Amino acid sequence: MRSPWTQLYLHFTWATWDRYPFLTASVRQRVYECIQAECGQLGAEVIAIGGIEDHVHLLVRVPATLAPANLAKQVKGASSHLMTHEIARGEAFKWQGGYGVFSVSKSDVPRIRDYVLRQEQHHREKRLDPELEPTMSETARLSMH
Repeated sequence: MRSPWTQLYLHFTWATWDRYPFLTASVRQRVYECIQAECGQLGAEVIAIGGIEDHVHLLVRVPATLAPANLAKQVKGASSHLMTHEIARGEAFKWQGGYGVFSVSKSDVPRIRDYVLRQEQHHREKRLDPELEPTMSETARLSMH
């Protein structure tokens, strides 16, 4: 029997605890590499990772067998472990408990990929897409769940 062929695209976003700016330019790439590796182990294809000092965006194509909650748990856990045990030893790093995840149509993948990869520019120019960028109040609500 052939394996299922799917085109399931998800856009995740999550923040550091209290939006503390832990993800400085000097550590961001290592955190992204960790997220990429964890996605690969789960069978998810990373299309784009981006963010700024206090949050991350991840656009992935996922297999039908991978629940969004499991992917979020694994990538947040692995990257948090990296931060607390290798990068920022002695600092109280953690992610907020919640996250946002949105399904993406195949036709919207290029637009969202561009948005994710240009996070620094969008924030610097204050040109945020409200559909793709949870507000502080929404993020606070997510962290309670």
